[in-house]
Amino acid sequence: MPTSPRVLETRCEWHAEDVADESTWIQRLDDEELAELDAALRHATSTGDELLDLGREQFPLGKLAARLEDVERELMEGRGFVLLRGIPREKYSQAEMETLYWGIGMHLGRPWPQNKKGHLLGDVLDQGKTGAETNSRGNEIGGAAPFPYHSDGSDLVGLMCLQKAKSGGLSTVANAVSIHNDLVRDSPDLAAELYGPLPYDFRDEQPEGGRRWYSMPAFTEFGDRLFVRYIRPYILFSQRHSDAPRITEAQEAAMQRVDAMTQDPHYNVFMDLQPGDIQFVNNYHVLHARTTYVDDPSTGRVRHLKRLWLETEVLEDRPPAFRNNVGSDWGRRRTMSRIGVS
Repeated sequence: MPTSPRVLETRCEWHAEDVADESTWIQRLDDEELAELDAALRHATSTGDELLDLGREQFPLGKLAARLEDVERELMEGRGFVLLRGIPREKYSQAEMETLYWGIGMHLGRPWPQNKKGHLLGDVLDQGKTGAETNSRGNEIGGAAPFPYHSDGSDLVGLMCLQKAKSGGLSTVANAVSIHNDLVRDSPDLAAELYGPLPYDFRDEQPEGGRRWYSMPAFTEFGDRLFVRYIRPYILFSQRHSDAPRITEAQEAAMQRVDAMTQDPHYNVFMDLQPGDIQFVNNYHVLHARTTYVDDPSTGRVRHLKRLWLETEVLEDRPPAFRNNVGSDWGRRRTMSRIGVS
């Protein structure tokens, strides 16, 4: 744990005023790119392959492939988030939307399992969980509870909007690089606390016979890069295990400062995802959250997103705890969540 943490990756810092112009991060697909997507969809479905077996070769793109290469570099070396807009949701079935989303994702990276079921393509919608359950995950929690800013377990995380809620459910991102660097500049002692190991609850998805919590820092410096892993509810839930390390007063003070910074409008951007929109974020540089929402099942206005976790090729190396361990318990399975598909 460094006693004097450094300011890192200043090129990736931004504050709300720097990204106030939505045109800097909303990339609208043009007619040529949409035609490429449509043709790639038809090609992919004609192969007869299962969706999870489709790679870049089965989803060929031309002009859009070049744009996605730029997007991948921007995610890892720049702003850290992007919104792709323009796919006409009404034109495609849910299964077709999933194939489009998967194909785009395969041009950005390799799939990464999201849970012990081995889901490579997941569903984000109200699955009857409140967040108080010992095994609940963020993608399952209902709209009455806001889910705080957090990171997921991969290089990139993507969300595709299938359907909006009746009201609410805004997606929001906060720049973890700016939060880290401003904390280092203003309170280096607090920043140093978050370079030490913190306990995380496994949410009952630990390896068979393994302990029910694990440890890793919120901030890690590796090869002059900043890697952030911060899931505050899981840290707090770890305290239910008597053998987990106790959160110290200094660690709690540091996390409260980070929590306050994520809630400061200076560090975040809100976006109202429309059906067909696809959001990608750099999971190490950008924390994400959502606001509360209200569904109306009687009219079909139910917030429903699809989720991808991806391993990018732009990032050549990572700390061991941030690597995609495909041989792990999660990685031995290759499945997908199919909620809402008949």
